[in-house]
Amino acid sequence: MPTRPEPAPAVGGTAAEPTAVAPRRFAALRNRDCRPYLVGGALAMMADNIEHVITYWVLWQTFHNELLVGFQVISHWVPFLLLSVWSGGLADRYDCRRVIQAGQALFMIVSITWGVLFLTHSLQLWMACVLLVLHGLAGTLWGPAEQLMLHDFVGTAELPSAVRMNSTFKSLGVLFGPVAGSALLLGLGPTWGIFANAAIYLPLTVFLFRTRFTGHTREAAAGDTPVRKPRLTLADAVRTLRQVADNHVLMSMIILGGLGSFFVGASLQSAMPVFAGELGAGSAGGAGYGALLFATGAGGVLGGFLLEATGRIPASVRAAVVSTAVYGLAILGFAVTRSYPVALALLFVAGIANLASMSIGQTVVQLTADPAERGRVLGVYGMSSSGLRAGSGFTVGILGAAVGIHWSLGLSAAALCVGTGLAALYARRGALISA
Repeated sequence: MPTRPEPAPAVGGTAAEPTAVAPRRFAALRNRDCRPYLVGGALAMMADNIEHVITYWVLWQTFHNELLVGFQVISHWVPFLLLSVWSGGLADRYDCRRVIQAGQALFMIVSITWGVLFLTHSLQLWMACVLLVLHGLAGTLWGPAEQLMLHDFVGTAELPSAVRMNSTFKSLGVLFGPVAGSALLLGLGPTWGIFANAAIYLPLTVFLFRTRFTGHTREAAAGDTPVRKPRLTLADAVRTLRQVADNHVLMSMIILGGLGSFFVGASLQSAMPVFAGELGAGSAGGAGYGALLFATGAGGVLGGFLLEATGRIPASVRAAVVSTAVYGLAILGFAVTRSYPVALALLFVAGIANLASMSIGQTVVQLTADPAERGRVLGVYGMSSSGLRAGSGFTVGILGAAVGIHWSLGLSAAALCVGTGLAALYARRGALISA
């Protein structure tokens, strides 16, 4: 039987610092409804990364187009920047199960279409661009609805555990996606490998047909008069952004998420071959290079489980600020070190800190946002924390071409640390004003 939903206390949008009862250790994994959802999400994230491995390899072999390499990053993250508030409005207004399933169905359609084009040798550049954009759109649909489902499964008291475990399981998907993608590419080839990848999205999709939680079940169980959730228009999106801007706690979390994405974001992985060579890690296909790529993901996964086991870090603005600062300092250290062991250790620490920062930020946003607009506010957070990843191509990549990759990553990490300090002052000022 599904866990009976319990009314969750609404946390107003003007709270200076959200608080919650300390949850049980691994509370989300003890929840029979949330547990398969976490596993399904990890598999879907792994499938997302498998698709990157296979399609990026085929696209390079087919077109040898450097501009397409840049477009691959832009097409993945710009939909988050442009459409996250809209997808949050969908999550607020409709059954989150169906919103997520729409995203998963789009993921599968894109994978199958890649396979058909590979099989028939009919892939053209414009087709590849369309499919890359559709893949990014599928991820945008998934984001806010995913977070509302977590809240619905476990309630307010155990939400920090659910968000932390969700981030950890998705890190598992990111960590093993390239490994599984390489195995499918070598074992089945790109065509049948991408067809097989489409099936990996099915567990989450099927589970959402079986659970009775909708992302809004606890709201209905609370017995309050339901708040009318209007259709999201451009004017409504602008109003949401203005409301968020008036709340210092929400804005500080959104700023922190955006800082890490804009200044480091997706650029670290693309720059890793340069660092690997200069650290003496051998060729791009060597074990030393692979260990550098693995270290950040491993830190996120192991760190997530350790944070959940100890329960020492609360879901607070201060914890989010500290973990973001540690992330920035670790990346700064990695940019300047010439020691391979030290670089590995710093990337591992960065993985732990980044997971803590993002999971704490998402939790604070959920606990602080008005329940009637939680999806929209999470969409704003996603717009910043995911959409601004496209900017890291400029802050690290293009700047690196001018001043060197060590300097560009070091300066970006330093800017992240400074921005984190300013965000902390901004949040503190808001708390003093509301006191």
